[in-house]
Amino acid sequence: MKQRVSRWKWSSVGIAGILALPILAVFYLALGDDGEIFSHLMSTVMPTYIYNTFALVIGVMLLSALMGVPTAWLMAMCRLPGDKYLQWMLVLPLAIPGYIVGYLFTEWFDFAGPIQRLLRDIMGWQAGDYWFPDIRTLGGAIWVLSLVLYPYVYLLARAAFMEQNMSLLQSARLLKCSPKQSFLRVSLPLARPAIAVGLSLVAMEAVGDFGLVNYFAVNTLTTAVYDTWLGYSSLTAAAKISSIMLLVIILFISAERFSRRKQKQYQNQFSSQEEKLYHPTGWKKWLALTWCWGLLLTAFILPMLQLGSFAMVYWEQSWTPEFRQFAINSFTISSISAVIAVAIAVLVNFYHRLQPSVSSKLSLRISSLGYAVPGTVLAIGVIAPIMALDHWVNDVAKFFEWGRPGLIFSGSMFALIFAMVVRFSAVAIGSVESNLQKVPPSLDLAARTMGCNSNQMLKRVHIPLIKRGALIAGLLVFIESMKELNASLLLRPFNFETLATYVYNFASDEQLEVAALPAMLLVVVGLIPLILVNRSLEQTH
Repeated sequence: MKQRVSRWKWSSVGIAGILALPILAVFYLALGDDGEIFSHLMSTVMPTYIYNTFALVIGVMLLSALMGVPTAWLMAMCRLPGDKYLQWMLVLPLAIPGYIVGYLFTEWFDFAGPIQRLLRDIMGWQAGDYWFPDIRTLGGAIWVLSLVLYPYVYLLARAAFMEQNMSLLQSARLLKCSPKQSFLRVSLPLARPAIAVGLSLVAMEAVGDFGLVNYFAVNTLTTAVYDTWLGYSSLTAAAKISSIMLLVIILFISAERFSRRKQKQYQNQFSSQEEKLYHPTGWKKWLALTWCWGLLLTAFILPMLQLGSFAMVYWEQSWTPEFRQFAINSFTISSISAVIAVAIAVLVNFYHRLQPSVSSKLSLRISSLGYAVPGTVLAIGVIAPIMALDHWVNDVAKFFEWGRPGLIFSGSMFALIFAMVVRFSAVAIGSVESNLQKVPPSLDLAARTMGCNSNQMLKRVHIPLIKRGALIAGLLVFIESMKELNASLLLRPFNFETLATYVYNFASDEQLEVAALPAMLLVVVGLIPLILVNRSLEQTH
């Protein structure tokens, strides 16, 4: 049995090392000589890039909190007409990639867009007679990203509000606290850890965004990595910028964990989900409904209606053999990535269950690091070891006079699949871990008593019990891989497109109408995990 456990151990440790390799490669490349390119960038444009990045992240965090926290409290604490449907519909904006919403808003708010045209027709204004905010600015990017990322805060804050002890809230009412005072003095402080986690997710997504900020011409560290790699042809300088981004992300994560290092809460949750503390009436009810439905209308319903309209009008131009081929490409890469990620999740979690130790816990944590790394940075870390592997294979082939096989790994789907597995294994690991924890340890003891070794125990006991959780984990990785843009742009083989890059290329050329059909497909596929998350939240409470 010790030999079998040892095999599980070295397999788990080996996989963790492979998944951590891209992150280590970024820091290793950053130590190289870049021919003064990085110094030139630091003395010219990098201060602006760093300022824009921090301004973007802080702005998106603040605006996401303003959108997500009050909405979550209204849905958790207040009885409103239609709240049964509204509470899960408010999560839907997370399914739309930010760059798609940015292209649509530019279409609407630009000088030639319908909103400014309507203003000119009504007021009789001419060009230069009025001021209208420019959507393609840093402020516009903050607004758009907040609209698509606030569900992170909303989901976690709503769950925290629903778990709060009813007696505390009723005591606040007995002490003559108004709903506003109850929110500020009781509910908000208790929900602060969950809100902090949601904001840390928002910050990581904002740091890693490329499609929207590139289209809005907002220079951030992500666009700097892309431009330095492709514009200056300097992978080393790009790695130096990437290392700064990684340090920024580590700073955000560390600050979030440090802020709640000593905070522990023990409380009973609501006895029933149907039990709502407040029943607003009159203008308060209509104000709450206007806020929630207005947020949903702006962030999801109107963009989807616009995409649907484009898809119907431009159906013939959109439904092409190329679109079908790119859809197959996306499904193929996402399916393979999902299978591999789930297998890794099962392996590292099962080893931790067999032998809880520092090494097993470390393997779990290291295997989950990739999710915090932006796709553009991850592409740098993936391409370096894969190119080295290609060179080694070609050198070996040349030594044995087998010819030169070429770019076997970096010139194929391997690089892209590897990047997807590194980035999204954390999603599968978390899902499988939560399901495996529900399996009672007594079943392990019973299996050992009946003579089952570790392999048989996994096959006969654990896999049947965690099968549903593993399928959900695979589905989540599949969806995330379908939507991934940054890594796909940099790592895809020549003449190879995914749905995400296909939509991005058309939208960048101001032809979003033709890309509306694949964009809708991405959004519809992205709705699946959101519905699953909401259902699990409802079942929990």
